[in-house]
Amino acid sequence: MDYLNCGREELEKEYDALVKKYENVKGMGLKLNMARGKPGKEQLDLSLEMLDVLNSKSDFVGADGMDCRNYGILEGIEECRQLFGEILGVPSETVMVGGSSSLNMMFDTISCMMTKPVVDGCKPWYEVKDRKFLCPVPGYDRHFGITEYYGFEMIPVPMTENGPDMDIVEKFVENDASIKGIWCVPKYSNPQGITYSDETVRRFAALKPAAKDFRIMWDNAYCIHDISDTPDELLNIYDECKKNGTEDMPILFCSTSKITFPGAGVAAMAASDNNMRVFKERYNYQVISYDKLNMLRHIKYFKDFDGVMEHMQKHKAVLKPKFDIVLNALDSQLKTVGIGEWTNPNGGYFVSIDVLSGTAKRVVQLCKEAGVVLTGAGATYPYGNDPDDKNIRIAPTFPPNDELETAMDVFCICTRLAACEKLLSK
Repeated sequence: MDYLNCGREELEKEYDALVKKYENVKGMGLKLNMARGKPGKEQLDLSLEMLDVLNSKSDFVGADGMDCRNYGILEGIEECRQLFGEILGVPSETVMVGGSSSLNMMFDTISCMMTKPVVDGCKPWYEVKDRKFLCPVPGYDRHFGITEYYGFEMIPVPMTENGPDMDIVEKFVENDASIKGIWCVPKYSNPQGITYSDETVRRFAALKPAAKDFRIMWDNAYCIHDISDTPDELLNIYDECKKNGTEDMPILFCSTSKITFPGAGVAAMAASDNNMRVFKERYNYQVISYDKLNMLRHIKYFKDFDGVMEHMQKHKAVLKPKFDIVLNALDSQLKTVGIGEWTNPNGGYFVSIDVLSGTAKRVVQLCKEAGVVLTGAGATYPYGNDPDDKNIRIAPTFPPNDELETAMDVFCICTRLAACEKLLSK
């Protein structure tokens, strides 16, 4: 039955049946969590042998002759810079390898530009009282949290099937000098799993910002996280910017957090010489060097880029069934009732669903009361404000498959129940 086109009496019967199902679910005492995009135990186990590649008898000297146990090499060991250069599609000399968190490097990057002009003649951003940042929506809540923390006005930019609406991006960036940057997850975006089209990447590279210090925060977190046999391809923004003479605009980030161990991976950023000169000046005061033993451990385990890609095939084998569970549940339980639209990504970590407008918070509340924890409704928008109260991010990676199947059944019951409540209240 189509909820939007059925009679009230029929909808009331459906509601009564759903209430009974929901009460039965609540009686099960479930404790299931799909709140964050955390790798599950099966994924974490894939990298356990990496812990054995270094021991007290190991050779701790990197390719550049540095004893990785000691201080030194702010940018990271050369072979690790080369590896991340291949992952990001940039020359290794543009890469700086950091600690375990790319989010930390993004925070530090914004922090640096707050206090130090990244372009001669510009003000540090803290002196720009009306500073603004563009935020594609739905998007990544932790990105929004950084710019909210630093007092930016965040301007939502709708996502399309090709990436951010570039007509809106160009209008803001090229006409307003208070626009200082934009957040981007260009491949398998969080949460929709959209990969920016070639045209979108070219339009980013061709931007003519009113602010000379406008920067594109290019968080390529899922650049090699494919789950399909026909993965998406992302045009290389570094190459496109070189063609346009705009290589100072993008700052690229990635990490092995969802490749090896989230709490003990390796993060990296890449940027032009002009940008990196400013960032390194800050890092020189902030840290002497990051964990080179962890860098060396990753290099000895993977050996090269091909080794990383072979490892990602193991992740794909784990993740594909999880995404199938989510999508099969949505297709079988929500498609016929006409109250939801969702993405079917070729990679990444999330499935994004738009439930009936005005019911997302209620769905999340119902799920929580039934023992299933989801990311908070509104989290995918700046300030936690989804104007239509409809978007929910589903993170299928952490629960075991049997628990995921149960969680999705609960989610679909709650989505239908919330929709019936909304429609019957009119």
